[in-house]
Amino acid sequence: MKPIWIVDDDQSIRFVLEKALLREDLPTRSFTNPREVLQALESGDDENGPQILVSDIRMPGGSGLDLLTKVKEKLPGLPVIIMTAFSDLDSAVSAFQGGAFEYLPKPFDLPKAIELIRRAVEESQREEVAEERMAAAPEMLGQAPAMQDVFRAIGRLSQSNVTVMITGESGSGKELVARALHKHSPRAGGPFVAINTAAIPKDLLESELFGHERGAFTGAQTMRRGRFEQAEGGTLFLDEIGDMPFDLQTRLLRVLSDGHFYRVGGHNAVKANVRVIAATHQDLEQRVKEGAFREDLFHRLNVIRLRLPALRERLDDIPMLARHFLQQSAKQLGVEPKRISDAALTRLATFGFPGNVRQLENICHWLTVMAPAQLIEPKDLPPEVAPSPTEAAAARAATPSTEVAKPATPDAAASTGSPAAIATSGTASVGPRSWESGLEAEALELLASGRHDVWDALTKRFESKLILTALANTRGRRIEAAQKLGIGRNTITRKIQELGLE
Repeated sequence: MKPIWIVDDDQSIRFVLEKALLREDLPTRSFTNPREVLQALESGDDENGPQILVSDIRMPGGSGLDLLTKVKEKLPGLPVIIMTAFSDLDSAVSAFQGGAFEYLPKPFDLPKAIELIRRAVEESQREEVAEERMAAAPEMLGQAPAMQDVFRAIGRLSQSNVTVMITGESGSGKELVARALHKHSPRAGGPFVAINTAAIPKDLLESELFGHERGAFTGAQTMRRGRFEQAEGGTLFLDEIGDMPFDLQTRLLRVLSDGHFYRVGGHNAVKANVRVIAATHQDLEQRVKEGAFREDLFHRLNVIRLRLPALRERLDDIPMLARHFLQQSAKQLGVEPKRISDAALTRLATFGFPGNVRQLENICHWLTVMAPAQLIEPKDLPPEVAPSPTEAAAARAATPSTEVAKPATPDAAASTGSPAAIATSGTASVGPRSWESGLEAEALELLASGRHDVWDALTKRFESKLILTALANTRGRRIEAAQKLGIGRNTITRKIQELGLE
């Protein structure tokens, strides 16, 4: 593990922090002034570089704030904790603006200082993993099973020119999938041309797609190539195909059938060497039944169908996506990337995201601009993410009341595999957080009975309930249940056997 660098001209401060951190098995390296730190960084020894930098503000050899600025230029992801006297709180504000992780007021409480440093270490390690994933990340991100299915489909189609239909809700990333299909196809060397058929007025869409000859209509001063010609030898992505006017559907069908089209006002057929990928958020089968979409065109487009999951179906991907978008936003705005706490990510995971991945990207852009500190906490999230007090009260009222089941006999408590031992009961009305109170009451009762296996009995019941609930949520898929619980698949298999849940 890399050491924690301590910068302070006061030997007593350095000594106290060194000893306390070593007791926590955290290696340290101390400096008396900023100049020594910068010299050590210039040496380029990355293996012994800092995991965390803890620096005083006022030192004879230079300012801690100046050091912060220079360190951030060299190591933008390094968490820096600024130590400051109470009279320097204005400087602490400047420290935050310069990208400091946190400030530590002097005189400080040693346990709280160590807790803060440990939190910074954990954040640093999390960011290192996130950066490694980001560096190795492809053009699309996703670890959830639903996204892995999409990636596998893209791989299978990599050597094909077949027409593909992408379905999915608005904002779920359909154009990203289309670009990936193009990039990994034999046509990757050709152009990728995208057009949103719902965003262009009906009168202009025909000309946009097929081009026009000079004088074809008022204002057509010159011949213009349409999107089909622009995509020659490559891929044409037709987004929101379900909104295409009915008469243009006929022309599109003709191109897909024989590979030729006519410019508006033209008399010579133009050959189209183009792969078509279409996308829609609508139910095209229903549109066909309603007579709004040609059935023969539907079958022409629907050779291979890829369904893109909504973000609420891939909640495991939210942390990775959020960090990626925060990095992107910071790069676009030319500012220091902000970090997001686990509590804030948990809050995001409870949000429905009607706008899907695009909405998450917009939220991250908003946070880059509006969040007051470098570490984003739940209170920093935009108002639409956090439920209002009325909604929270309604959710609590709608929560079914449950009670930790009490065994009829002491032996029943040890019966970890039986449904009775982990069943819920509707006989008592309790609040949404009452499981803790129920656990406390259960523990007190078992302790009072003189038993000596209370820990094992309650732990087994707790683990059984968690695993069975997760398996019910994933319809029995053990690997997915393990991922959601945050344990390994070998662990869940072993637990199921030990607890008799087979």
